[in-house]
Amino acid sequence: MQKFLVTGGAGFIGSNYIRYLLHKRPNVEVINLDKLTYAGNLDNLRDLEKNPRYRFVHGDICDEQLVHQLAAGIDVIVNFAAESHVDRSIGTPDAFIRTDVFGAFVLLEAARQHKIKKFIQISTDEVYGSILKGSFKETDALMPSSPYSASKAGADRLAYSYFVTYGVPVIITRCSNNFGPYQYPEKLIPLFVTNALENKPLPIYGDGKNVRDWIHVEDHCDAIDFVFAHGENGDVYNIGGGNEHNNLEITDMILAKLQKPRSLMTYVTDRLGHDRRYSLDSSKLAALGWKPKHEFKAALESTIVWYVENRWWWEKLKNGEYLEFYKKHYKM
Repeated sequence: MQKFLVTGGAGFIGSNYIRYLLHKRPNVEVINLDKLTYAGNLDNLRDLEKNPRYRFVHGDICDEQLVHQLAAGIDVIVNFAAESHVDRSIGTPDAFIRTDVFGAFVLLEAARQHKIKKFIQISTDEVYGSILKGSFKETDALMPSSPYSASKAGADRLAYSYFVTYGVPVIITRCSNNFGPYQYPEKLIPLFVTNALENKPLPIYGDGKNVRDWIHVEDHCDAIDFVFAHGENGDVYNIGGGNEHNNLEITDMILAKLQKPRSLMTYVTDRLGHDRRYSLDSSKLAALGWKPKHEFKAALESTIVWYVENRWWWEKLKNGEYLEFYKKHYKM
């Protein structure tokens, strides 16, 4: 059995990755270490609670004693754990620096001392900053423009330094915007879908023409697994979906699918330092033989349907019940 330590596995991408990994690789056992901050949600993995190859540990990646205890006997660490919402990073950047940078350091030190066989650092396309024309390659300069993206760039480069200096077998992935089931409803697609279902305003920053490349979360998980199997230690791999749309286009697709009026669209003051366009060149990964499987429009529509059919999951998040429950049970 290969033993994986997945950090941040109760979050959106991490939970989808754990489910994918256990399904794809029957010879894998997974420990999920998650602090259960507001976006960590055990409901995301309710179906795995009784799986004998899965174990949840409530804890912080900044807790050195706990991390070293868990890393003993582990083969692979996949680090999803991060504060990840740009808006929140503008208001409280200190939490992002602590979790995203210091937490990554703690994990890398554990990987070094316990001779982990593979360390995958999950980064983001936001480390490159904005680009109006063309697409970023892995060798382009990092120009993060928010405390969130700066903290991710710091962790990204720290991971690379552990490869160069100590020989820790690190691989770094930088992915574009994810969407799919179990995404916390502060992000654009789940926020707009759930607000529309409740006939609430859909807040659009600025002119709504900021462009993002979108990828279904299952494709992201598949790409991570592909890189784990075929990637080179010390390398960086861009993971893009090849689906660039601005926020107005995404909003129109959501309203059309839900048959809701465009009058729900509400323009609000633009976010500070709001990057205009992200775009990744994923040709390096494509040359190895990987490409996304989900067609964008069909995947977006199936995602919308998931939120329609799973109100039990998101309604308590939006009214605060979930956060209060975990404050009580996990002494947050």
